[in-house]
Amino acid sequence: MKAVAHTGTDLASLVDLELPRPTPAGRDLLVKVEAVSVNPVDTKQRKAGSATPRVLGWDAAGTVAAVGNEATLFKPGDEVYYAGDVTRPGCDSEFHLVDERIVGRKPKTLDFAQAAAIPLTAITAWESFHDRMKVKAGGTILIIGGAGGVGSIAIQLAKLAGLRVIATASRPQTIEWCKQLGADEVVNHRESLTAQVKKPVEYVANFSGDLDSHWPAMAELVAPQGAVVAIVGNAKPLPMDVVRSKSATVCWELMFTRPRFKTSDMIEQHKLLNRVAELLDAGKLRGTLKETLSPINAANLRKAHEKLESGSMIGKLVLKGW
Repeated sequence: MKAVAHTGTDLASLVDLELPRPTPAGRDLLVKVEAVSVNPVDTKQRKAGSATPRVLGWDAAGTVAAVGNEATLFKPGDEVYYAGDVTRPGCDSEFHLVDERIVGRKPKTLDFAQAAAIPLTAITAWESFHDRMKVKAGGTILIIGGAGGVGSIAIQLAKLAGLRVIATASRPQTIEWCKQLGADEVVNHRESLTAQVKKPVEYVANFSGDLDSHWPAMAELVAPQGAVVAIVGNAKPLPMDVVRSKSATVCWELMFTRPRFKTSDMIEQHKLLNRVAELLDAGKLRGTLKETLSPINAANLRKAHEKLESGSMIGKLVLKGW
C-alpha cells in the first residue's frame, strides 16, 4: 500500500514508500483512508525524528475495509472518522489500523475531506470543556487561539454549551473567521489581554501553541474558583500563586491520553465523535476545513507541514485521495 513516512526531522524527510497492508485483530478496524488532516502533533513528531521509517498523521476519514475478531461497533463498508493513537503508526497511508473505541461514524452531510478536518480538534475541545474544566452554562470563556484548528471548533462547542465566548485573533481575516463561528467578542492576543478583557471570566482555554507568554494573563483573568485549560506544555516553570489564591482549577488536555493509556473509559471518544457527527448533520456545528490538497503524497504533506509551521493557518488543511 502507498504511505508517507519520515526518518529525519526536516520537511525533506517526508517520503513516499510502499508498506505491507496490515491485518486487523482484536478490536481494531482496518480503514481504507480517503482523506487526512494535519495538526501541530504531526510537525512535532516529525521534528523528533525516527530511527526507522515512521508514518505520521492523526486525523482521518475513510471506509472500514475489515474488522478484528473482537470488533462490534462497525462493519466493513461503514464510513468513519477518527484521530487515532499517537503511540501507533499514523494514518498517512492507504490502509490504517485503529481501535474502534476511538472511532466515530462519519457525518452524513460531510464528504471525506470535510470530515477528516474534525476529529482531533473536536475531541480536544470537547474533552477540555466537559471532561477537564466541566463548564456550566451561563459562564464566559476566553479562548486563546480562536482561529486555529482547535479554536475553530471550540468556539462553536462553547456556544452550544451555553457560554459567552471571547476569542483571540490578530488579523482581519482571523477576526472575521472567529465572528462567523459565533464568538461574542474578539480581542487581539498580540496586545494586553487583561487590558482588553478587563473582567474575570469563569473559564480560560489556551488552544494556542504558546502557554508561557499567555500564562500571566490567564492567571489574572480567570475568576475565583474558575478553571483554565492548556493543550501544550510550558517551557519554564509557571508561577502558581495567582491561580492558587483563587482556588482555580488548572487542567491539561491531551486527546491521546485515553488511547495511550487504554483507560477504562476509552470508548468515550467513540461516543463524543458520534455526538459531534449528529451536531454537524443537524446544522448545529459547521465544518472547519479551509484548504484542500490532492493527492495524499509526500510532496503535498511537505507543503501542509510547511503551512502549519508558518503560523498562518486558519481552520484546517486536508489532503485527499491517493
